[in-house]
Amino acid sequence: MQKVTLTGHSYYSGVRMQGDHMNVVNEETVVKPSKRSLVNIIIDGISGIFLPIVNILSAAGIMKGLLAGAVALELISKTEGTYTVLNAMADSLFHYLPLLLAFTAARKFGANPFTAVVIGGVMLYPSLTTLFANNEVIEFMGMSIKPVNYPASAIPIILAVGLLVYVERFCVKILPEVIRGFFTPLISVIVVSSVTLLVFGPMGALAGDALADGYRTVYNLSSVGAGMVLGAIIQPMVIFGLHWSLVPLAINNISTGGSDTILALMGPAAFAQAGAALAVFIKAKDKQFRTLSLSASISALFGVTEPAMFGVNLPLRKPMIIVCCAGSIGGGMVGMFGSSAISFAFPGLATLPAYLGDGFGGFLIACTTGFLIALIATLCVKLGPEPVVEPIAKS
Repeated sequence: MQKVTLTGHSYYSGVRMQGDHMNVVNEETVVKPSKRSLVNIIIDGISGIFLPIVNILSAAGIMKGLLAGAVALELISKTEGTYTVLNAMADSLFHYLPLLLAFTAARKFGANPFTAVVIGGVMLYPSLTTLFANNEVIEFMGMSIKPVNYPASAIPIILAVGLLVYVERFCVKILPEVIRGFFTPLISVIVVSSVTLLVFGPMGALAGDALADGYRTVYNLSSVGAGMVLGAIIQPMVIFGLHWSLVPLAINNISTGGSDTILALMGPAAFAQAGAALAVFIKAKDKQFRTLSLSASISALFGVTEPAMFGVNLPLRKPMIIVCCAGSIGGGMVGMFGSSAISFAFPGLATLPAYLGDGFGGFLIACTTGFLIALIATLCVKLGPEPVVEPIAKS
């Protein structure tokens, strides 16, 4: 008997003995697709968008951390041409991150990747970003576009590509085939770009501002409580790019008070990502995934946690939960020690000189604690199936 599986159904054909007679049998049974929870769908989507670029994220993160460390140690000056060129190499991926996410999200969602990249380009167009940097409101067809910082953002472009899928389907459905090829991207770029600039961008900014205000309130009540809360949620915030909303607040704290506590509270969670990814490297069996886990762990040690989170810990789920717990414990310790940053630099091995102010010893203890808790706890839990990592194509 043979089985042929089509969408949603299984068909059996063959022969069946009934008494002394042989009858031809054709049976159809309905196979119900397995239901996936909303959380699993979201995690699968986010991981599928970021996983293709985790290796280049690791490389850029290590370069960025080394350069920040060289500046902090005064081995190189930001006024030098060498710094300008090296910074362009290290920072270009993060500045143009929406373009890469546009392409990978389009592949994941089933949209035209080239149209998606064009929409990402609209968000990063120099004339617009210059106006937004000056906090200017743009009048567009009788509507106001509020200034939003799109470089290095994630939420707006992912929402844009999600909308693009439906706009393209609508165009394919209603447009005659003779004009469909060029009118579909034309309509898509106009509609999706407009909605992104008018709605998706400000939505992300409002969400980020709300989180920043919430942090101020919690820290004023209890520094330990603030550390535990921010340490627990900072890495999930990175998933949606909401952590960038805390950057202006951190910079303002340093310029007005000479130090900042937000950056210090982020430290243990970043090192926890590195610890969890290192544990996965030790436990994993797939060679490609082990290589990815090790490079992601190194990147997290240098302050860039996206490769470890999106490529390793988030797909496996349990390590990500452990990271949040370890970050919470370490964050509470940072709050207790009163640690702070004396200059702006995301926490990592290469940027430790930026935290040489009050509570530096406590900061080191908290980050080490977060790393070790995540490492040991991840080694002790049973991990799920390992994500499939495509090997780099050889020319």
